[in-house]
Amino acid sequence: MKMNESPEIAGLPADPWRNWLASSAGRYVLDWEQAQFDSAVVDLFGYHALQCGLPELDALRENRMPHRFRACVPDDEGASRRVDLWLDRYGALPLDTQSLDLVVLPHVLEFADDPHQVLREVDRVLRPEGRVIVSGFNPVSLWGARQILGRPLGRPFLPGDGQFIGLPRLRDWFKLLSFEMEHGRFGCYRPPCRSEKWLERTRFFESAGDRWWPICGAVYFVSAVKRVCGMRLVGPAIRRTRRLRRPAVAVVAPRRVRERQIAVRRHSHLR
Repeated sequence: MKMNESPEIAGLPADPWRNWLASSAGRYVLDWEQAQFDSAVVDLFGYHALQCGLPELDALRENRMPHRFRACVPDDEGASRRVDLWLDRYGALPLDTQSLDLVVLPHVLEFADDPHQVLREVDRVLRPEGRVIVSGFNPVSLWGARQILGRPLGRPFLPGDGQFIGLPRLRDWFKLLSFEMEHGRFGCYRPPCRSEKWLERTRFFESAGDRWWPICGAVYFVSAVKRVCGMRLVGPAIRRTRRLRRPAVAVVAPRRVRERQIAVRRHSHLR
């Protein structure tokens, strides 16, 4: 890996994922996700933030952390924006443990060979109370059904090398690690249309889907916080021996004894 040095990609075939992102449906998804990232990262504070993958999207543009980086792998051959780190894979980040405050993963888990390892690596580099934001395609949607039906026919709607990761599965991975889901939402309710014309005609699906079938959006957007259980040092055990209390002894004042003797004598004379 080298800083600010693009890998040699001359002569490589076009990437289906990059071609799909340049289509009308791809731009529709990118516009929705850009708005979600802008809203989610604007109030997150810290020092170091990292975006992995999807160089077509500037997920950290509204964030105000002083150090923001973008990391890509050689498969991200359409990186037209500035890239700070070129990596072999996202499952092995060349960063110190607990060195980041924010990591965003736009569609990274779907194209990773071991998506759970990517999350484990993110858990390692995040500081306590740091955040990870994930976006991905929802298999429980019209787009997911179109993808499942189109694969046997050799006509998938999305690139065939990507794998849908459902939100329940992602939630289980968060529980296995030290993440706690903070919030999430679904979006992109229009049917899986390839032409911009039909995407515009089905614009009304956005409001209807958000109201009537909110969990069936084509894309989900999830934010999670890294929680670390605190420890309380109580110190070494110290044995404390009880002091034996001596029985109380009544002490009679001499003056009171003398007064009592006089009173007894006066009483005897009266008799």
